[in-house]
Amino acid sequence: MIKLYGIKNCSTCVKAIKWAEAQGLEFEFIDYRANPIASNLLNDWATQLGGWPKLVNRASMTWRKLDDAAKNPETDEEWLSLIAENPTLVRRPVTQKEDGSVMVGFNEAKLGDFLA
Repeated sequence: MIKLYGIKNCSTCVKAIKWAEAQGLEFEFIDYRANPIASNLLNDWATQLGGWPKLVNRASMTWRKLDDAAKNPETDEEWLSLIAENPTLVRRPVTQKEDGSVMVGFNEAKLGDFLA
């Protein structure tokens, strides 16, 4: 079973859920605003994706509203603290396969390849 992490009212997450249902995939949706993501999982995702900038949506309204000092985290702990305070900074959806591998965002072709 795959896990889809996101926010329930996010239009991209809704598209991903509908796509997964249409594909007949068995999945669990985790709303990370209601169920914060564990630090060790966030660290793992950032490592797999090539760093925090790949996991965090720096084009989001949430990011743009941050003061400039908050936009320059240097350590894992600073990134984790920033995400704990602003969970909507995490790109969405995050799709996690049973083996723990992840991808972010929703693109039908890429997601299909990732899950194949």
